[in-house]
Amino acid sequence: MTEAWDAAVEAQIRGAVQRGEFDDLPGMGKPIPGRGMPYDESWWIKSFLEREKLPSDLLLPTPLQLRRRIEQVPDEVRDLPTEQSVRDFVGNLNAQIVAWLRNPDGPRVVVRPVNADEVVRRWRAEHTPPATRAPAATPAPAVAPARRSRWAWLPWRRRRAN
Repeated sequence: MTEAWDAAVEAQIRGAVQRGEFDDLPGMGKPIPGRGMPYDESWWIKSFLEREKLPSDLLLPTPLQLRRRIEQVPDEVRDLPTEQSVRDFVGNLNAQIVAWLRNPDGPRVVVRPVNADEVVRRWRAEHTPPATRAPAATPAPAVAPARRSRWAWLPWRRRRAN
């Protein structure tokens, strides 16, 4: 059956070549981009990602994609309008993390759910107007305690009056 299939496909290709359907194709006579030396087996997927403007994170295994998303949480929630939308975003991410933890695949990488309260606290700190923010606690200048003589504790030692 495969021989008949191959023969039918070859016959269609020969017919298309004779009719000139492969003439004047874009890139005709040019080398295939990305096929230079040294040979790279994944040249085609790299060119596809570049051509379609897709992030290369799609090539990462699931746990590494999740770790990357966890690192990007502060940037992702920065422009969200409400606290509830921040919690929804973190909840969605945590649902994906828990789903992966239940059925892990790929390399063993530590991935933990994100603390929604911590993310909301940071989001609130960035979105509170400066006038209503509590003033930052400035530490008092460190004053070194007065240095006592190492012999001051002796009871028979008299202090000199200066």
